[in-house]
Amino acid sequence: MKIETIDTGYFYADGGAMFGAIPKTAWSRRYPSNETNGCVLSMRSLLIITDTGKIILVDNGAGDKHLKQLSYYNFFDLADLGEELRKRGIEPEEVTDVILTHLHFDHCGYSTQINKETGKLTPSFPNATHWVSRKQWENFLHPNALEKDSYFLENMQAVADRSLLQLIDTDTHLCPDVELRIFDGHTPGQIVPYIYSPDYTYVFAGDVIPLVASVSPEWISAYDTFPVTSYNEKIRLLDEACHKGQALIYCHDAYTKCSTVKKVNNFYTKEKILL
Repeated sequence: MKIETIDTGYFYADGGAMFGAIPKTAWSRRYPSNETNGCVLSMRSLLIITDTGKIILVDNGAGDKHLKQLSYYNFFDLADLGEELRKRGIEPEEVTDVILTHLHFDHCGYSTQINKETGKLTPSFPNATHWVSRKQWENFLHPNALEKDSYFLENMQAVADRSLLQLIDTDTHLCPDVELRIFDGHTPGQIVPYIYSPDYTYVFAGDVIPLVASVSPEWISAYDTFPVTSYNEKIRLLDEACHKGQALIYCHDAYTKCSTVKKVNNFYTKEKILL
């Protein structure tokens, strides 16, 4: 099995939004910001190549279709994920599966592209099964007031129209080495992939735990629509990770990609930096 992170680009998010009720005097010691409280966040994708021939992507960044509408995020150093795959000897048509943790624009925007010849939207990975939870898909189609500005139908409609969408209702295995588990809180039905490699079980924590600074269960983003649920789901994920020595991959941390975690009394913290 091969596992590799690919950063598809970066943007600025307000530190107060990222850390919610935690005061800046506390969060600024763990995560840097600029003079306007802007924190640099990565849009991290994960490439998994299994020994059975699966080529799997987890999330794919914002793409470039809505950058003008989202200009206040000040995107920079955007990478074309298709070109990044080609650098690794993989054509987008060879991707077998795309796991979308959830459908906010910064996680699924590259799922579709505008065809330069026809002007129509087409799937970026035309032969891939796109895994999404049913709860998240329904929330995407009928968003609540707090999330509606984070969803763009153009990011997923062509995928659904081509029958490339696979909805899941419960925890399931994509293949023997990749399990998809459902966590709520940040948004309904977020998928957290568990990748069972010979070295570690890697957990792509998504926006359940987007930054290593967010390992503390009480450090909950203001973007989370159900913060008490987020707290309980973080505890569920962290307790298993500590007990089993799992490695967490942080989708938005611009400085730390992956680490194991440990629990000291009632306090959780990073342990060994990986990847």
